[in-house]
Amino acid sequence: MARARDVVLSALLLFVGRPRPPRVRRGDYERIIPERPPDAGGELLAIALFAASALCAIAFVAFYALDRLPNQTQLLGGSLGLSFCFLAAGLIVTGRRVIVTEQLEHDYPAEEHREDQETVARIVEESGDRVTRRRFFKLALFGAGGALGVALITPAASLGPFLDVDPFYATPWRRGRRLVDESGRPYRADDIEVADFYTAFPEGADEENIASPVVLVRLAKDQLALPAALARYPADGIVGYSKICTHAGCALSLYRTPLFSPVEPGPALVCPCHYSTFNVADGGTVEFGPAGRKLPMLPLAIDRHGYLRAAGNFDEPVGPSWWGVRDRKPTS
Repeated sequence: MARARDVVLSALLLFVGRPRPPRVRRGDYERIIPERPPDAGGELLAIALFAASALCAIAFVAFYALDRLPNQTQLLGGSLGLSFCFLAAGLIVTGRRVIVTEQLEHDYPAEEHREDQETVARIVEESGDRVTRRRFFKLALFGAGGALGVALITPAASLGPFLDVDPFYATPWRRGRRLVDESGRPYRADDIEVADFYTAFPEGADEENIASPVVLVRLAKDQLALPAALARYPADGIVGYSKICTHAGCALSLYRTPLFSPVEPGPALVCPCHYSTFNVADGGTVEFGPAGRKLPMLPLAIDRHGYLRAAGNFDEPVGPSWWGVRDRKPTS
């Protein structure tokens, strides 16, 4: 607790700033920096450049959020580049026309002395006297830096969902929902043949939902090598997996079946984008490719009329992985 308190107090001091020493009256000492009138034009130019930098940084965030704009890449690069250019120009103007440059004709002493520190403080104080719009100037400078900082961290949103992640776990699947083909015709268990694969959807649900499409494959029961947690997922040798690859979200469209068993590998689903290969006999584990986790498996059941129905929800979240994806289960 004491360490946390110290951190909070330190942050407050940095934000508020150190207490300013009492202002010494102008006639009580001899000035170090020759007194000159403020450069109002330089101040206004620097403020305008900082404001332009902030606006360009804000535009970068807006262009990033509106991902349907034409030539988005050029807009992103242009707005971020201009923001840096305006910020650099504003700092150059500030250094040349607003901040006083002190020229020392001797080396700094080896040790710091109190008199030297007071001299530096007076130089800073006297330099500030020449800035007539000090608060506005600081606001423009910090505004440009803050907006540019927000622009730089905005692309981190593309690394995966962070705040509102509930929609990514929701699926249209629930116990008892029938499996249908693209035309809405319900699948019967007898329709699923060995050495072939079928795409199915939840009856009455949106087929465009990323969690809707599943791949159905029938295997001989002696080919199944499922872990105990998935032992009840097949229905008469039929297994169902999400059709969305867990690497980059492509749709699985290739099914590998062995022609010369047992020399060749067993049946597997293959992603055409980056060739991630998933074993359908042992629960969808990754055999090859860049996918970092197995395919989500859907539990199946056959009703008394011979139709295929879902016996629950997927065992894992559907689609590409993001941070914390293994911490929660899919929801209906």
